[in-house]
Amino acid sequence: MFEDFNKVIGEIRHNSLSEKAKLYLVYFTSGLFIVLNSFLIYKEFFWGAVIPAFIIIALFFIFALDKVLLLIVFLTPLSINLLDKELNIGISLPAEPLMFGLLVIFVIKVLFDFKYDRQVLHHPVTIAIIFNLIWIFLTSVTSQIPLVSFKFFLSRLWFVVPMFFVALMLLKNYRNINKLFWYYAIALAIVIIYTTYRHYINGFAEKTGTWVMKPFYNDHTAYGAVMALFIPVFVGLIINPVQKGWARIAALFMVAMMVMALILSFSRAAWISLAVGTFVFAIALFKIRLRWVALTGILLFGILYTFKFEIFDYLAKNKQDSSANFVEHVQSIANISSDASNLERINRWQSAIRMFNEKPILGWGPGTYQFAYAPFQQSKERTIISTNFGDVGNAHSEYIGPMAESGILGMITFVLIMLTTLYTGFKVYRQSQLREVRLLSLSVTIGLITYFAHGVLNNFLDTDKLSIPFWGFIAVLVALDLYHKDHLKQAKDTGLKPSANF
Repeated sequence: MFEDFNKVIGEIRHNSLSEKAKLYLVYFTSGLFIVLNSFLIYKEFFWGAVIPAFIIIALFFIFALDKVLLLIVFLTPLSINLLDKELNIGISLPAEPLMFGLLVIFVIKVLFDFKYDRQVLHHPVTIAIIFNLIWIFLTSVTSQIPLVSFKFFLSRLWFVVPMFFVALMLLKNYRNINKLFWYYAIALAIVIIYTTYRHYINGFAEKTGTWVMKPFYNDHTAYGAVMALFIPVFVGLIINPVQKGWARIAALFMVAMMVMALILSFSRAAWISLAVGTFVFAIALFKIRLRWVALTGILLFGILYTFKFEIFDYLAKNKQDSSANFVEHVQSIANISSDASNLERINRWQSAIRMFNEKPILGWGPGTYQFAYAPFQQSKERTIISTNFGDVGNAHSEYIGPMAESGILGMITFVLIMLTTLYTGFKVYRQSQLREVRLLSLSVTIGLITYFAHGVLNNFLDTDKLSIPFWGFIAVLVALDLYHKDHLKQAKDTGLKPSANF
């Protein structure tokens, strides 16, 4: 795809104007802009100053889609969500309009020349993603509120197409993988500094920890989830011997910032997800066989099921609410008797399950949970933060939510994406003879595992903040599998070292 655009650029250069004509054109364009903008300022319209930025972005869309993609990645952490409460329509500016534009350009290009890498289309992860998109579309047709569901479907498209299908064309060049991580991380560092400063002026209080990241992140759990997602990747960059010294120092600095931000997010779900990722990393590092992990899991499940009444009785006695004290805040994770956040999450899950029981095949429609769940709440399960409008979050699960909104296949298709992604990540880790590729695939897979674990307790894939890195990480694993796993020539070009060991 990007090669075709380069050909266009070459033709334009071949037929370019003389240097003198170019100079006159620059003078004329600059003078025209100065006159136009002066007139607009006289009329008290000050947005004319952004016209050059629009022109530059338009040129990027025409000649450099890869630059547009990286710009989207950089702008995502810095974007601000604007919400019309009356219409319940929100948009993240400036990232989402750019994503929509990239979606349109991609669709036009594919329809125009019918070209796309068949390797990608035949990959198990791609098939799972397409299956999920098709099912979301079908259940949007049968939705109780079609307008809401088609908006949900469209937003899913402008997340998936740029960050998976377009990104894979960019990631054919191995060097672009690190760019994807760093462009997001540098912007995220700006948000961390801003958030930490606001924490500081508010005394690092636990209550203020839920809002100090606004307006960049609307929820402290989403903020924490991003940290958990990126920490394994940057730890991988630190221990990667191929990385230059200054790059490893920069990665170490980023990890320190992210760990600090994760702690100050007071997001218990994010803490749990990183613990799950660390556990899986230990399994991979010590090469523990899968059958032993499975047997241990089955044994643990059997013990929990056998003593379920005793466990619930113990949890019911836990009265520790969320706290600024780290130990007490961890203890509050298991509080299902008085912690409003935990109880409300259970209330949302129970409501979603009842919705699923009523419409188990097609569900109520993608994105409709917040409009439909109110009648399914039971008075005994409601909490002090319960609402009938879903304005404190949605179903709080990447698994139960789709099950209520798109039926059983809504959940199954997402689980298929998870399973094919994890299979791909661990396959690359096991099979690649390139040490850096093995390390990269493992760190990205662990990062995604933190989100899959977090998805049990929250869901953020309807937002750009998590969707951009989530689908981008999946694209990285597919790119490693298809283009970089066994390419010794590219290994030589990029400094990768063949090695059968981690």
